[in-house]
Amino acid sequence: QGQLVESGGGLVEPGGSLRLSCAASQSIFSSYVMGWYRQAPGKQREFVAHITPLNTPEYADSVKRRFTISRDNAGNTTVYLQMNNLKPEDTAVYYCNAALGVRVHWGQGTQVTVSS
Repeated sequence: QGQLVESGGGLVEPGGSLRLSCAASQSIFSSYVMGWYRQAPGKQREFVAHITPLNTPEYADSVKRRFTISRDNAGNTTVYLQMNNLKPEDTAVYYCNAALGVRVHWGQGTQVTVSS
């Protein structure tokens, strides 16, 4: 419990930017694939992006060229999601995820609202 702590959500106008952060324990950060999922009202949780311990990223088609996932390998054990050119359809609760085989951890979620 509490091994992933997200921050950085909020309200932004269409076309704006936000950066989400997910702080993890050292043991998780060094070994797990770290990622972000989101869940909009009335919809299933969906994959957004993830990054491997070797810094290989992967993105959902809907966020490619707008979102960037990165790992802070300088000792802060934090994963970031830089979100640019946000659209109303990006509105959702964003969850940090850490996965290693069958072992999966989730953060508590942070709300992102894109609206004028």
